Amino acid sequence: MTQLHKKFTDEQVKELMQRYLNKELKSEHIQQMLRIKRRQFFKLLKEYRQNPQTFSVRYTRIAKTRILDPKIEKNILKELKATKEFIDDKDFPIRFYNYTFIKKDLETRHDQKVALSTIISHAKKSGFYIARSKEHKSHDREVITNNVGELTQHDSSFHRWSPYVEEKWCLITSLDNYSRFIFYAMLVERESAWAHIQALQTVFLKYGLPLKMYVDSHSIFRFVRGRDELHNKHHLMTDEAIPQWKQVCNDCVVEVIHALSPQAKGKIERPYGWIQDHIVRICARDNIKTIAGANQALFHEVHQYNYKWVHSTTKEIPSIRYQRALEKNSVLRPFMIPPPYQSIKDIFCFRMDRVVDNYRTVSVNNLQLKFNNAPIRETVNLRIYPHAKSDLAEVRFWHKDKLLDTQQVKTGLILPVHF
Repeated sequence: MTQLHKKFTDEQVKELMQRYLNKELKSEHIQQMLRIKRRQFFKLLKEYRQNPQTFSVRYTRIAKTRILDPKIEKNILKELKATKEFIDDKDFPIRFYNYTFIKKDLETRHDQKVALSTIISHAKKSGFYIARSKEHKSHDREVITNNVGELTQHDSSFHRWSPYVEEKWCLITSLDNYSRFIFYAMLVERESAWAHIQALQTVFLKYGLPLKMYVDSHSIFRFVRGRDELHNKHHLMTDEAIPQWKQVCNDCVVEVIHALSPQAKGKIERPYGWIQDHIVRICARDNIKTIAGANQALFHEVHQYNYKWVHSTTKEIPSIRYQRALEKNSVLRPFMIPPPYQSIKDIFCFRMDRVVDNYRTVSVNNLQLKFNNAPIRETVNLRIYPHAKSDLAEVRFWHKDKLLDTQQVKTGLILPVHF
């Protein structure tokens, strides 16, 4: 029912009722002026006829205040206090209270159903409330796309994910810019060029090649002279100003563009915030102490995000938007090994050029490698692929578009510790 007391005084409504009784106005005109329906008009008219002196459009709420179950109130406060500890600890990627998560947790773990407004009300009364800014600012190079595969956003986040583990882990994620579908999400113990190359391998082989990759200016993605010269020389083991990760994209003909600010990458930062918030809370709730356990929770939450949740911006479930776009407006290309290369080990790998000496050997990190058919005093291209299930790496020797030899060496001898 329209709340007339917020728009009209009692005297104004009384005057309209009396003019109707005097046959000066028709009911249709009064309904239009008060913006009420016919049924409500005649209800007001009946009340006015019964006692014009005491008639009023104001009303008093008669519903009784519901008393919250003490057990529910205790659990709400317990969850709010736990969240406050995360917010106060700057090592955790949580900056706000998640009342929806608390509501869901009460339902699944304690079989207690409570309204979201009740939780928020208790939070405000108890001092567990932080207002969020609704101001939206436009940022440089926040990209708008119209096709799946037009742009893939790729990023990493280094935080303490479990309150039971002191060490921090790195979350690596790739997301389709148009559909908001998360292609890849993985927690790793240490951020490295190789971890990001493995992410590329998973995305490109499973989903295809996007036209562009959108990343920040981290040294893994972008070489900045002066900032990265020492790191580039001694750790990435490359002789070029193009980082290893970007060389993989170049081989696959995927353009790399860089965001000038974290805010410009909002489409991946927002899902990041959602995932970060949920993973920390789940690790705390389920007593998760290992990165394997945290990854299981991560995979479950990413599946929920992709297939269950309606995105706040697109108003669609990401998987539905992604599948529909695949049929109509997809620019994803199937991955194919570019010639003259023969294996994915030649693409998703580390690269370096070395000159063959008179003994038909090359030197890498003080390791002497001798191989067959080595062209003396000529430059060869080494493609190094670390094996996931062993401490060995495969070294593939290329010269003038021909594979000359392959060797297995210990990864620690040919690549730096943090590769």
